[in-house]
Amino acid sequence: MKKHVLLLAVLLSLSGCITTVVGAAVDVTTAVVKLPFQVGGAVIDAVSSDDEEEAEPEEQAQVTE
Repeated sequence: MKKHVLLLAVLLSLSGCITTVVGAAVDVTTAVVKLPFQVGGAVIDAVSSDDEEEAEPEEQAQVTE
C-alpha cells in the first residue's frame, strides 16, 4: 500500500515536468513544420526580379492620374 501511495505522489509531482517536455516537443514540431515554408518564401523572394516591384508604383501612379 505504501508503494502505491509513493508511486502516486511521484507521478503527481512529475506532472509539471511531463507537461513541460510535451510543450517543448510541440514547439519543436511547430518550428520544423514552419521551416520549409520560410525557406521556400526566401527562395522565391531571391529568385523573383526587382523589376516587378519597381513597376508597381508606376502602375499605381498611372491609375491615379
